[in-house]
Amino acid sequence: MDMNDTENVLLAGASGVLGGHIARALRQRGYTVLSLGRGAGNDVVADLMNRDQLLRAVEGLTVHTVVHAATALRKAAMRHRDMFATDDLRVTGTAHLVEAAQLAGARRMIAESMVFGYGYRDFGDRVLTETDDFGCGGRGSDVRHLEGMRVKEELMLNTPGIEGISLRFGLFYGQGGTESIVEMLRKRQLPAVNDRGRVLPWVDLADAGAAVAAAVEDGTPGQAYNIVDDSPLGFGAHLRLVTATFGTPRPFTVPGGLLRPLSYLYEMTRASMRVSNARAKGELGWKPQYPSCADGLRALAAA
Repeated sequence: MDMNDTENVLLAGASGVLGGHIARALRQRGYTVLSLGRGAGNDVVADLMNRDQLLRAVEGLTVHTVVHAATALRKAAMRHRDMFATDDLRVTGTAHLVEAAQLAGARRMIAESMVFGYGYRDFGDRVLTETDDFGCGGRGSDVRHLEGMRVKEELMLNTPGIEGISLRFGLFYGQGGTESIVEMLRKRQLPAVNDRGRVLPWVDLADAGAAVAAAVEDGTPGQAYNIVDDSPLGFGAHLRLVTATFGTPRPFTVPGGLLRPLSYLYEMTRASMRVSNARAKGELGWKPQYPSCADGLRALAAA
């Protein structure tokens, strides 16, 4: 592996589920992927929260692009406090990674973001686009999460000399993610709620990885893109679709208020948003291989 090849992509978060899909999509396009993380198995070993260690680790390295897909999560967040370390990573860790990218001569940076940056609330039938306010408002712990997403985007999009691009992903499902949901449903550990007309945007993990590869090559500097499929679906409806596709016991339905102790999950299940992916289709040439969760789940079950 040539650590100074001009087609190198330094991928923070390569060991994560999304990171694996990103690495696969980039390699399919001929890029050399250098993994960045704390574990000894990474090509570049460093903690994003440790500035001095990170800058030492990339010293002498030359890369084409840096992709920031790192997260502090080891499992799905259920309570607001489960997101706090990731909030910190979005702010402090991103600032350190931008410095490292500049030191390594990176021309382009891609940020993983999420549609909840528009707000953890019910937007009704309004279709959100990239021109809507992002990372603003909120209440309680939401403010902390939104601030993290806003700062991460600003650092990536507004650093002089860096062609920054942000990808605002829908909720992930697919290979490496849905299997844990299936297992929880089989053990009857995961309740569902009545969506009451609420819907959320989703994206298959393989489609998400392909979007990152498309952004590396065709993304417009300073631009954000919504990366979601064509068919929003309620949180409870998604669980029931997983049940039907994989033949697990049906999840028991509980009143939404009973999820209040699981504060972050509660906020997600009460949110509703329809998000446009037109810009990603038009500018990146990206479109989801799986236009709906039903399509992606059927493919996963067949595999």
